[in-house]
Amino acid sequence: MKTMIKSSLIWTGPTEEMSTSVFERFRDLIYDNSGIVLAENKRPLVKARIQKRMRALRLLEYNEYLTQVMSDRTGGELQHLLDAISTNVTSFYRERHHFDFMGPMLGNWLSQGMSRLRIWSAACSTGEEPYTIAMEVLEALGQRSVDVKILATDLAAKVLRECQEGEYPSARVEPVPSIMRNKYLIRSGDRHHATYTVSKELRRLVFVRQFNLVKFPYAVKGPMDLVFCRNVMIYFDRDTRCEIVKEFRRILRPGGYLFVGHSESLTGLGGGFTVVRPSIYKRV
Repeated sequence: MKTMIKSSLIWTGPTEEMSTSVFERFRDLIYDNSGIVLAENKRPLVKARIQKRMRALRLLEYNEYLTQVMSDRTGGELQHLLDAISTNVTSFYRERHHFDFMGPMLGNWLSQGMSRLRIWSAACSTGEEPYTIAMEVLEALGQRSVDVKILATDLAAKVLRECQEGEYPSARVEPVPSIMRNKYLIRSGDRHHATYTVSKELRRLVFVRQFNLVKFPYAVKGPMDLVFCRNVMIYFDRDTRCEIVKEFRRILRPGGYLFVGHSESLTGLGGGFTVVRPSIYKRV
């Protein structure tokens, strides 16, 4: 009977609830491969996100999907699981005060003769953050010739593909000031279905890579001048956050800056940084 249902064109959902033991195995697997901590109250979220993949595979039991993930030696199904679980909330000019700070700071560095700039967007999601950084960098540069590279990384392969494409519907680009939108984004479509694609100027600065923040030490070539890791560490336990901050300190040059989310703090996560403003830290 189960085989008949699985081959049906209509997928009716799991045939049983997710047991505690299966949830704990998913939770451990996700933690070991991403560092994401999932408490018991996250079980409904895990179920909902896993079901989307189960529907695609026509699977009826959570344990079936767990077995498929564990038995796939290519790692492809594990990546699908991590893509499903990862939270990818972002926007252009999110936490605008960071960019208000960054612009004058870059201007000051450039006036001192800076010729090389390295920036890491350490959880870039679909790309709004690194492309916002790129716009602000170009505005600060003016006609100066500076070697600039912006590394954009994320754990989720799905969002990285969107970042690489750099194409966004009009609603997503609304936070971009109109003068910047006209200068750095290319509009297509009509007024009802407009899309915006990042310009070659932005694209040539941004290098997109898949990266796991809980795999230490980081294989990132430094030194970095700026690191953006915003609204990410809230998903990790304290030990993992300590290791991440330690790696950022190693990679950042003295005088470089680390930007975290407005609800995040480095308090109790080790030394090596001074607070400049809330959520903005300077490497000492």
